[in-house]
Amino acid sequence: MELNNYMEPEKLLAEIVRIADDRKAKDIVAMRVTEQTTLADYFVIMTGTSTTHIQSLSDEIEYKLKNNLGVNSHHIEGITSNWILMDYTTVVVNVFLSEAREMYALERMWGDAETVDVEKYLK
Repeated sequence: MELNNYMEPEKLLAEIVRIADDRKAKDIVAMRVTEQTTLADYFVIMTGTSTTHIQSLSDEIEYKLKNNLGVNSHHIEGITSNWILMDYTTVVVNVFLSEAREMYALERMWGDAETVDVEKYLK
């Protein structure tokens, strides 16, 4: 496993949000979780329309971060499921199918976290 090239957490978050939006991710939500956990600075949650779509979302995020910015994931899991988790140390990305997103309800679980306005990254 290669070490992550460091990138400011908010810049990494912005890039992930832009890539996801370009790939037509639905309902992209970002939360600043530094007050709630030491796991990461930000969680990103998004929905794909099919297992193929969530796979292409995660593939594109991984590819562009690695090849364009030299940033490698620390860990990726769930590749063949309805929830793909991508750990970039400071930013954890959750790519869900709609039913799984509702079932795991991460937004409710981390409801006391500050919600980040992702629209500012899309302009």
